[in-house]
Amino acid sequence: MSFEGEVAVVTGGSGGLGAATVRRLHAAGASVVIADLNDEAATALADELGERVAYVKTDVLDDGSVQAAIDRAGELGVLRYAVITHGGFGVRQKVVNRDGSPHDRAGFAKTIDLYLTGTFNVLRLASAQIAQLDPKENGERGAIVMTSSIAGLEGQMGQLAYGAAKAGVIGMTISGARDLSSVGIRLNTIAPGTMATPIMKGVGEEMLAKFAANIPFPKRLGEPEEFAALAQHLLENTYLNGEVVRLDGAQRFTYR
Repeated sequence: MSFEGEVAVVTGGSGGLGAATVRRLHAAGASVVIADLNDEAATALADELGERVAYVKTDVLDDGSVQAAIDRAGELGVLRYAVITHGGFGVRQKVVNRDGSPHDRAGFAKTIDLYLTGTFNVLRLASAQIAQLDPKENGERGAIVMTSSIAGLEGQMGQLAYGAAKAGVIGMTISGARDLSSVGIRLNTIAPGTMATPIMKGVGEEMLAKFAANIPFPKRLGEPEEFAALAQHLLENTYLNGEVVRLDGAQRFTYR
């Protein structure tokens, strides 16, 4: 499959899973819009890749901001794809914390907003734009990949907010795919396990080794490039729709 003349918007595209996805899709011939808030990292990546890449500062919770990224994609070519990878915030609390205090409601709401509502916002606005395209010969207009987590399937203690948000993304997958079937847009989700992103690497070698020890095989953290390869496949494989694909080396979270 050729991505030539086609455009993908990648939220969270300045680092980690998103940056790897930007690089991979660009190498495959796509034009890419990096939709992110990190000016320095996003600008550096856009400058490095050069032609067919644009950075648009994007707050996924702001309609106008997301639409600006979508509009910029239309200037680069035909927007057919979105890969939603943004993140960056989390609150680790229990329903009742050790000191007896209840889970912080504001932190819960902020986590849901970023990971679930933000994903929904990009999904709905990108889909509305893609739905206006003329379909390809097979009837497809485009494809979208969302990012969940294995925490959305088996969240650990202290992951109530994050697990709920990522479970919500999983819940949107089949319903969204069915909603979008009438306009020829496929929707799939990746649920990564423990990935070797820059943020994760910041915990130190000793902690990384402990994480890797709990992964059956291969006994290591996943690489962002492996996420990007799967994202590309989900965009390319025209019979994959409504699926949540685990990318975790057979990892299953323990309860803590």
